[in-house]
Amino acid sequence: MDPHHPPSDSSPDTEAQAASHDRWFRAKVQASLDDPRPNIPHGQVMAEMQALIESKRLGRDAD
Repeated sequence: MDPHHPPSDSSPDTEAQAASHDRWFRAKVQASLDDPRPNIPHGQVMAEMQALIESKRLGRDAD
């Protein structure tokens, strides 16, 4: 199972698929909880993404 992507069937229709998705999801959550890197405040992430979007927009407008 790829740790970066959910099981290929995103709408589980069998108990085995549902269990597989549940294991994948729980592993992703646990990996996030175990990550030793400091948390980044939501406002900071949003400001950085807005700046990135704006820089891309301005770069496209220059063409």
